[in-house]
Amino acid sequence: MPTAVVTGANSGIGNALTKILISEKYEVYACDINISPSLESMGARPITLDVTDQSSVTSLKARLSDRPLDILFNVAGRYLCFLLSNVVYLTIKLLGIMPPKSEDTLEAITSSLLVRTFSTNAFGPLLLTQALLPNLLASKSPRVYNVSSRVGSIADNSSGGAFAYRSSKAALNAISKSMAVDLKDKGVIVLILHPGIVKTGLDPTSHKMDAAVEPEVAAKELWEVCKSKGMEESGRFWHRTGEELPW
Repeated sequence: MPTAVVTGANSGIGNALTKILISEKYEVYACDINISPSLESMGARPITLDVTDQSSVTSLKARLSDRPLDILFNVAGRYLCFLLSNVVYLTIKLLGIMPPKSEDTLEAITSSLLVRTFSTNAFGPLLLTQALLPNLLASKSPRVYNVSSRVGSIADNSSGGAFAYRSSKAALNAISKSMAVDLKDKGVIVLILHPGIVKTGLDPTSHKMDAAVEPEVAAKELWEVCKSKGMEESGRFWHRTGEELPW
């Protein structure tokens, strides 16, 4: 049975991808900072994981031991709370961290916000892939799928703002491209994926957009893209519709 690791598996796109992989007969290690009983009931192997905590990443590696890993889906991050007033906090998770728009402006951005955002959105996928590289290399057909965002495209940036989120996703794209170059001769395919506008907890305002889709729809289309791409498409940036996106 092939093996997959999915981060952000407790909800949203990560959860939908977990269901798809189980239906495709993968043994799925479903990782998230919070684990619900539903993951085990659907047939996954739930593991608590904080991608920003090296000891947590090391524990996952120990759990896998030397088992070959066929797919690593770097989907998501962790919960963060942003103080909105003296008593109200906004908690967000999924597809990394997206700070509140009011805090991610040129006037308001802080070094601590940048560090928190980059730690989850860019450093997390890199260091998790590093930790699980021996497992990937033990597979006959290893693949790494990094879920990024079109917001990380420099060429496509016509709206500005979102300094922490946008730059962290651009960094993930650069990291993913380097992964693809470094791992090509070792047979590892690396794809950078944009899920489109999805109704998740990342940005509640997106639920009202006409183009927004449910996580199950986004996951299904992303999986079709993943299955259709090979080494020639490795290191490139793909929309869930199959369109190649500019850097």
